[in-house]
Order: sequence, then structure tokens, then C-alpha cells
Amino acid sequence: MNPTRAEAIATLTATGMPYALEQGLINGRPCRFFTHAPQTLGQLFADNVSDKTFLVYDDERLSFSEVYDQAMQLANILASDFGVQHGDRVAISMRNYPEWVISFMAVTAMGGVAVCMNALWQTDEIEYGLTHSGSKVFIADDERLQRVAPIADRLGLQFIGARIENLHSNLTCHAFSELLAQNPPTDLSWAAVSPDDYATIFYTSGSTGHPKGAVSCHRNIISALFSWELDLAARQLELGVAPPPATEQAATLLAVPLFHATGSHAVFLQSYRAQRKMVSMYRWDPMQAVELIESERITSFVAPAAMTGDLIEAGKRSNADLSSLLSVGGGGAPRAPAQVQTIPEAFTNALPSTGWGMTETNAIGTGIGGEDYLLRPASSGRCSAVLDLLIVDDAGNPLPAGERGELRVRGASVIDRYWDRPEANAEAFEDGWLKTGDVAYLDDEGYLFIVDRIKDLVIRGGENIGCAEVEAALLALDPVIEASVYAVPDARLGEEVGATLYSQDSLDIAEIQTQLAFHIAKFKVPRYIHTQTEPLPRIASGKIDKRTLRSIAVSRLGLATDV
Repeated sequence: MNPTRAEAIATLTATGMPYALEQGLINGRPCRFFTHAPQTLGQLFADNVSDKTFLVYDDERLSFSEVYDQAMQLANILASDFGVQHGDRVAISMRNYPEWVISFMAVTAMGGVAVCMNALWQTDEIEYGLTHSGSKVFIADDERLQRVAPIADRLGLQFIGARIENLHSNLTCHAFSELLAQNPPTDLSWAAVSPDDYATIFYTSGSTGHPKGAVSCHRNIISALFSWELDLAARQLELGVAPPPATEQAATLLAVPLFHATGSHAVFLQSYRAQRKMVSMYRWDPMQAVELIESERITSFVAPAAMTGDLIEAGKRSNADLSSLLSVGGGGAPRAPAQVQTIPEAFTNALPSTGWGMTETNAIGTGIGGEDYLLRPASSGRCSAVLDLLIVDDAGNPLPAGERGELRVRGASVIDRYWDRPEANAEAFEDGWLKTGDVAYLDDEGYLFIVDRIKDLVIRGGENIGCAEVEAALLALDPVIEASVYAVPDARLGEEVGATLYSQDSLDIAEIQTQLAFHIAKFKVPRYIHTQTEPLPRIASGKIDKRTLRSIAVSRLGLATDV
């Protein structure tokens, strides 16, 4: 008789086993973490140097060894030429170029903190991220440098440009390729890095104000990577199946941005121990994705539901051989149950998987896949072995299975804090638990079901958009007196951004959208805007009645929703 999942995990995590767990402190909080995991990201990189192909981008192909050497060269340059020291922040913002990966490796291996900035941000947002994080160096591609050039003088930091084409005249920038051409050393033995040192800051949109910088140490991230490995090993043990023999190198398609934890962790960082080839796309193009899956023999693909749906449709229109694809993972936003059933039909050998996680948990939380997922397409799966989940009522009291309440999480992968946001930390953490803002329940078997959210967010194709941030941008426009931003259902992206505005003037919606795009990333600009010449309705507390405005907007657009 095969073991249960709990029995499989107990076996795999016992003392002396490769995934042995021990009790200790991470960020000062009691946690379970992996005894035999690498201590730092630098150790993870060094332990997995090989001549196998690692990075593929257009016609460029780099091995694990070549990428490692370039990263160590850049680390030495950052220290010697740019004065980056232990704990200094270095911001990275660009498309999914090899330079992003090399920069991340360099910064984290040398003991710096990689500030992984949203590449869709516009000038105002970039300025906030660089200033708020206190970054010492900004490594960016041509597009991002053009956006930051007008404010470069007042930022007071140094710039490194990747794939530079036309630099702004007032921007002094060092070319990435020229720095490496100096043939700096690759030895990094001088770098003293510990598991509890900060490694990354990822910015995540919250329900109020500016995005928050989620701060993770090395052990937070390593715990997430090993958790995925453990979940896979436990599932194989539970089903009584052995890992399939490797007849060719595993390969994954990097179609989601590296500035999200899904891209950086589940796709990029998880490729090291798997010795997996990572094929990077310049931008999402479903037909090109189909071509790459066939030509590069891609075995896994992880993306939000909208991109999965695009790939399914492109696969139907193509005669390409997609039989290499074994796994289609999800994240960022839930899939419709109908799409879950479609994946094994669309791809000969692929099974679907998904999970629930947050930037604040380094993308892990719960997971589900294969036949288990097909039987429970509305579930986000069962909890990671290094995390604990709790469902609580409005007073913070634990609720039994089947009862809906706020989901809270604690454990080895949960961030230390939000960078320089004490008020956000006080709001988000309570007695060691992180308040997720999601409404959920756990069934009798421990499967998690997300049913709603408390936070005032729009989740558009996996991108979290804080309604308050968009409202603030709208209110900065002179004619707008009141603004309310909310989620509108969308068949492809899950949700789109809607807004209702009060102005005594006649407003040109297209002009409003154009003006907003100068100040906030385009994906945050409301697609649907309704204007009115009377004040917005309010509830008894005096707050704008957002629920009613959303219901009116959805009805006006003829969309189906469960508001």
C-alpha cells in the first residue's frame, strides 16, 4: 500500500535523508528548514557549475559555467569599481535578458541585495523604487535607462547599461559588455555571506499607497526551492512511481518576467539543481512559444492562466510537435476549472499543476498537480512542509475545516519584513503569522480553496495592482475630484482595472488614460472608466461605496460576476 502524503513527507524529511528538516530560527522566528540545503544562493550557484546549456536567448546559448564566470566577474567589478559592499542594494530592471540572470547572481553571491524592479514601471515608479530602496547601482537595459534619464541627476547613483542603443545625453552609464571585456577575476572567495543575510527585495503592490519592498534572506529563498523539490518527491512516493529516466536535458520556457517570484524562483533559480535549460522570450508571443517548445524540446512551462489559455489556443492552430511538454504549471492568478481539464487534451503528455503563493512567501505555499488537480480543479493544493496555514475569523480566532476566513501563513520562506515600511509590517504580521488578505478555507484533507480577497487589489494576468495607487494617480489629474478603482471580470486576464470618476467637467477618457500612462505602468491604467458629474456614493462610515460602483460597472458592461 502506498504511503499518504503526510507519511511520504515524514519519510523524506527524517534525519539523515536528503530533505531532512530541522527546527531553528529564520529572521528571528521559529521555523522548519532543510538541513542539507545550500546555505546561500552563492553556494547554490557554485555547486551547480557545469558545461550543460543553461541560458538560451535568441541565437545566444550559454552554459552554466559561462554564466557563472560572467556573474563572478561582474561581482568583482561591482566591488572594485562601484564600491558595492556587503548589504548594499543594487537594482535590476530589464527584459528577460541573460544580463538579468548574471546581475542577480553577481549581487546575491557577493553579499549584496538584489532589488528586482518591475520592468513595466514608468519614470515616477522607477524613481520611487530606487530612492526607497537606497540602491547604489542601477543595472538596466536601454528602455529602462531612457525612462530614468530625465531624473538621473537627482538620483545620486551609478548606472550600468545592458544592450544599450541610444543613451540619453545627460546619462553617464557604463556598458555591461565593456565591463566584462576588461576580463576581471572570477574568484569570489573574499565574499562572506551568511544564510540570514538579506538577498533580495521584490516590490509588490499592496492595498494602500506605493508598492512595498518584500525583503528575503538567502535561507528564505533556498527553503522555497527545496520545498518544490520535496513536494515532487513526496508526490512520486505517494503514487508509487519513480522519477522518469532523463533521456535528454530538461528544458523550461521563461515567458513570465524575472522580476516576479514565479519567474525568478520557479523558473530561473529552480533550474540550477535540475540542470535545466532555460529558454527566455523577449516578450510573450504564443505562436513563438509553440515554436520554441518544439525546437528546444521544452519540458515545462509555468505561467498565469491567461498565458496558459493563449498557449492552448496556439497549440490548436499549430501542427507543431509539443509532445516534449510534460508539465504546465500555473500561478499568480487562479485557472478556470474548464482550462484545467483542457491542458491534458491540448498537450499529449502534459499534466497541469498550480499552487498558491505570494511574493511574501517566495512563491511557495500550497501545490497541486496531475490527477489530483484534475479531480479538484478549484483547489490550490496542500501546504508546503516548511510552512503552516491558519484560517481565522474577524477576531483572529482559528476556524475549523470548511469555515471561510482570512488565510494566514508562517514558516521558512516568509519574508523578514517590508523594507522601510514599519506601518506595513505592523499591519501585515501578528504573532509570527503573515496576514495574506485572502479569504479561504481548508477542507478535511487539508486542501486549500481561495474564495475571495480582503485586500483592495486587482489581479490582472498575475500582476497585483493596488487600487489605492491607481486612485492616487487619478486624483492627481486636475479635473478629477473623486475616484474609485475596482476589479472588473475579464475572460482572458481574470480581472481588468475599472474606475468611476467624479468631475464637474466633461472628461475625455482616452486623454485620462494617456496622462496616466506617463505616471504609472500601462498595465495599471484602467481599461474601463465611467465618469459622472455628481459625488460618488458612500457607505455609512463615509467611505466610497466601491462594491456598488463595481456592480454598476459590471452590469453596464454586460459581464458575469459573483459580486
